[in-house]
Amino acid sequence: MRDVLNSGLIEFLKASPTPFHATASLAQRLEAGGYQRLDERDSWAVVPGGRYYVTRNDSSIIAIQLGKQSPLLNGIRMVGAHTDSPCLRVKPQPELQRQGFLQLGVEVYGGALLAPWFDRDLSLAGRVTYRRDGKVESQLIDFALPIAVIPNLAIHLNRGANEGWAINPQNELPPILAQVAGDERLDFRAVLTEQLAREHQLNADVVLDYELSFYDTQAAAQVGLQGDFIAGARLDNLLSCYAGLQALLAADSDETCVLVCNDHEEVGSSSACGADGPMLEQTLQRLLPDGDAYVRTIQRSLMVSADNAHGVHPNYADKHDGNHGPKLNAGPVIKVNNNQRYATNSETAGFFRHLCMAEEVPVQSFVVRSDMGCGSTIGPIAASHLGVRTVDIGLPTFAMHSIRELCGSHDLAHLVKVLTAFYRSRELP
Repeated sequence: MRDVLNSGLIEFLKASPTPFHATASLAQRLEAGGYQRLDERDSWAVVPGGRYYVTRNDSSIIAIQLGKQSPLLNGIRMVGAHTDSPCLRVKPQPELQRQGFLQLGVEVYGGALLAPWFDRDLSLAGRVTYRRDGKVESQLIDFALPIAVIPNLAIHLNRGANEGWAINPQNELPPILAQVAGDERLDFRAVLTEQLAREHQLNADVVLDYELSFYDTQAAAQVGLQGDFIAGARLDNLLSCYAGLQALLAADSDETCVLVCNDHEEVGSSSACGADGPMLEQTLQRLLPDGDAYVRTIQRSLMVSADNAHGVHPNYADKHDGNHGPKLNAGPVIKVNNNQRYATNSETAGFFRHLCMAEEVPVQSFVVRSDMGCGSTIGPIAASHLGVRTVDIGLPTFAMHSIRELCGSHDLAHLVKVLTAFYRSRELP
């Protein structure tokens, strides 16, 4: 089971270089599991026991398994995660030509670790909007092949590189795509038009706009002397998206279950499809149009906000509180912050710990050092919008926000097992 899940995760990461592709991958797997797509612009005719999903902006998705009885009786079991990861996004007018090289200007998306982006074989993927036969359409593209690189400056020309080097994103991050002679210019939109024809056999009249991200073409892999780890891009937080999906498909619960994977968490979640937007609330209100029943149901519900946790690094153990250093392959982590950067409280933490004990899944705790700032998740945002009780959890990870992160190869199975039990649980606290 562990090997099957790990192989599936690696395939999912490869198919999901951007939030758009991640959402499409999730939708494809949901449809294979019997879920039907709902269009937000249409009226919905849903039935007890039905399985549905809805997307917004092509980059956020909510999957719903309706219980055979009204969710008013036993509440809704929700798992939340996010589809986006820090990366380099192409600017609207990106063409650069310097010293005979064609480059693209990029903007840093989210809190990326920048140094690991150098000397990588990069490709480009995302969503392109174009005009064809007088109509505006959009399509996902993925160049797949390595088409760009950001070469490091040699140590001979940067003697202080190993002593701390402040990277200037404007000047030092534009990837190199080609070398040209003379006055040859790069028409990036023409390149995208050619890619649409090559990848999708679409003859666009003109590319109008795009949302494109560079990504590392090196595939995720199980690594380590004994295969103890999984290394790959976008583990934060596609790892949790995949775990939630596998749990939902495996649960086959009689209760109402929801998986929500939002875009834009890495930049604050404030968007129409982000956790700080109305997507989840509007979706649940359409399923429960009676206002009184909606509030009563939410108060019987619980959300597990799943987002990667900081594992204790053997070279930097002093960055953790001595009693709260989560270890890789030692199970999911309950994340606690008394300043509400995480939405966990004693009741929700206790219930998650109870599920782990019942399923014989190891469980850990994380509290940030008292002299360090604490990150956050979609948990407090969803709790604030819905008024739903929430527990923040995640799997321990190294190199979070790097172009290549590391997690334990045993932990995915642990998380899927406890989330499946959560979806199947008859009673919530």
